[in-house]
Order: sequence, then structure tokens, then C-alpha cells
Amino acid sequence: QGQLVESGGASVQAGGSLRLSCLVTEFAYLTYCMGWFRQAPGKEREAVATIDTFASTKYADSVKGRFTISKDNAKKTLDLVMNSLKPEDTAQYYCAAALGRPRCSSLDRDFFASWGQGTQVTVSS
Repeated sequence: QGQLVESGGASVQAGGSLRLSCLVTEFAYLTYCMGWFRQAPGKEREAVATIDTFASTKYADSVKGRFTISKDNAKKTLDLVMNSLKPEDTAQYYCAAALGRPRCSSLDRDFFASWGQGTQVTVSS
């Protein structure tokens, strides 16, 4: 079974930018629905952005216009570019893949069978 390995988390000031990357060890994962989720202390894990096999994207209202999700098949990565970061973006960010599911028809955690270990993003005011 393939693995997802996130990187790029860091501590930044409000208004700054970060690029998260998720290295995918099984290329087939990039043909499935994939997404970025985040979980802040004491809160539920929430979907941030998803991208399906046709490169159709969806974003949480809280990040629309600031975050961009994309796939790089050559590098086998799922990326998340985050601009205009806010303190409320502080969270552990996770990459996930909905194995065998090319369309992102659900944002439920159970829809995504494979998860990375996460990378921490901290935004200070």
C-alpha cells in the first residue's frame, strides 16, 4: 500500500505564505480524489481543499481565494499553496487519498482511506 508524506509546515507571521507538499509513493493515488485537511487543537478535523481525477477543485469557504490545491504528476506530489495566512489557519495539516474513488463526492473522513502523518502550520499575529 502506498504512503503519503507531508512536508512544508512552518511557523510564519500573519499575511505570509507557505507551500505544503504531499509526496505520494503510489502514482495511482494521484488518479483518485485527494485532499488536504486540517485539525486545530480541540477542534474536529476539517476539509480544506480537494481535487479529483479531472483536476476539479473544491475549497472550504474559509480558505477560498487564499489557498490553491494542485497535483504534480511528474513529481508525484499533491501541493497546497497558502497565501495571506491568518492565525486561524494554525493547525496540523494532513494529506489524504480516497482510494479507488476518482470523484470527490464526500468530505467525510471515512471517504478517505489513506492519510499522511501531518505537518504543522503555525501562524502568529
